[in-house]
Amino acid sequence: MEDLFLKANKIVEENNETPPKDRYRLNYHLMPSKGLLNDPNGFIFYRGKYHIFYQWNPFACEHGSKFWGHFVSDDLCDWKEIEPALTPDTKYEKNGCYSGSAFEHNDELYLFYTGNVKHSNGSRDSYQCLAKSKDGIKFEKLGPVIDGPPQGYTKHFRDPKIWKKENTWYMVIGAQTKDEQGRVLLYTSIDLKKWEYKKEIAGSQINGLSEFGYMWECPDFFELGGADILLVSPQGIEENGDKYNNLYQTGYFIGDYGWKNNKFNHGEFFEMDRGFEFYAPQTTIDSQGRRLLFGWMGMPEMDDEPTKKDGWIHAMTLPRELDYKNNKIYQKPVEELKKLRKNKIEYHEIKVKEELSLDGIEGDSYELIIEMSAIEGRSGIRVRTSETEKTDIYIDVENKKLIFDRNQSGEGYRGIRKCDLERVDRLKLHIFMDRSSIEIFVNDGEEVFTSRIFPSKKSQGVVFYSLEACKLDKIRYYKI
Repeated sequence: MEDLFLKANKIVEENNETPPKDRYRLNYHLMPSKGLLNDPNGFIFYRGKYHIFYQWNPFACEHGSKFWGHFVSDDLCDWKEIEPALTPDTKYEKNGCYSGSAFEHNDELYLFYTGNVKHSNGSRDSYQCLAKSKDGIKFEKLGPVIDGPPQGYTKHFRDPKIWKKENTWYMVIGAQTKDEQGRVLLYTSIDLKKWEYKKEIAGSQINGLSEFGYMWECPDFFELGGADILLVSPQGIEENGDKYNNLYQTGYFIGDYGWKNNKFNHGEFFEMDRGFEFYAPQTTIDSQGRRLLFGWMGMPEMDDEPTKKDGWIHAMTLPRELDYKNNKIYQKPVEELKKLRKNKIEYHEIKVKEELSLDGIEGDSYELIIEMSAIEGRSGIRVRTSETEKTDIYIDVENKKLIFDRNQSGEGYRGIRKCDLERVDRLKLHIFMDRSSIEIFVNDGEEVFTSRIFPSKKSQGVVFYSLEACKLDKIRYYKI
């Protein structure tokens, strides 16, 4: 049998030599060379470089046996894809090196991940495994350190996130009880080899929470702005008005963690992103002390995208910095992304009635910052417009909502997503357009909409509009 690593690495090398140029290929986001990308893994700042790994099936656009693909950057802008870090070539991971995290120990880079094994009778086994590297590129597998879930849980037991506090290693991991309730479990270790199960720290039907999903994936636990945050992706939450409209959700709980009794007192669940494609995010702290995040710009079981005919599917979000204020997490694009800016165009104090296009503001790869005021009636912006296509972002003044509508965006999935606004007379939108993706940061990151769109090449227009009146106080446009 041909060596799996060599076969996958050949795809990486060919992509680096001659990158594909199909029309939906993203300009400044991370995406797979070929095949399918999903969860970001092992996000870390190590020896002066940012590393982001990702779930990767190099050989097909389906969720087959997963590798860990690997990107490296000096500045969060210019990324290089290097050889795969993990290959599913041992018995304890033969059906995939599933998601996990990275950490530094004794100047070496460690990966902690789930080894997935599927059996012919439909059952599975999940092993929590370690690998380490002296250079951050080539990894030595150390094998499983946890060979199965605690009693009372199914084999849906995966996605370890690890950190160290004082002299103890901590790990949170996604799990499912045998009566199909999603949970996050806590483990501790002194030596990284022997791990002790402590307790459930959060989950459906515990800690005062009602029934809330049959599986919780990709947990991440960290301190931000004096609060303890559990970031997690529950599966199986019922839609509730404008909330929980995607197939699966991602969000966070804010609370206070008692390190002596390992009890997490938390409040309600907040959605992390209000768009269509955002799942399984992971955070890290860099040398500046910033809490940074990457998310998967995709959704499990939603793989009917037009890029499949070009041999690839899904991408990463832009890297974001997190801040905690006003009892919620704010997200903003990292400062380094300003290096991508070219050809600034700026407008001030423009009144809008009906529709308006502005010279130079158009295209399929740009950054656009809009500050609006004096908003009366439905007002907004249409991007990637042509005679037959548009993506619409607007304020519903009467219902105090921001609406994202991709029903006429071109190929791919359709639909509408909404979020509430405290005030509708003023609005700031920070938009990153990248050929087949859009990320909208609302009011300096109070809300974010992340989605894929697949318009035709001719759809390059940008139209500002108001059914009554509004004022564009300031517009900044940068070609990327």
